[in-house]
Amino acid sequence: MNIKQYAVDSAVISSIVLLVNLAVTFLYGLIVHGTGVLNWESAFGFAISLGIILPWIRRYEKKQVG
Repeated sequence: MNIKQYAVDSAVISSIVLLVNLAVTFLYGLIVHGTGVLNWESAFGFAISLGIILPWIRRYEKKQVG
């Protein structure tokens, strides 16, 4: 996996994780507290972390198998 593919994978995974995290925090706040508030700080932190780690793990697994 080259750098370009790694960057694309990271961007896609980060975007998906960000959207899911925002939806979950919004719905949790709406259901539990009655106010739909987005927690941008934790959503971005989580998205960036998984966006870096998951493509790296996928690359590592391909090296182990292949």
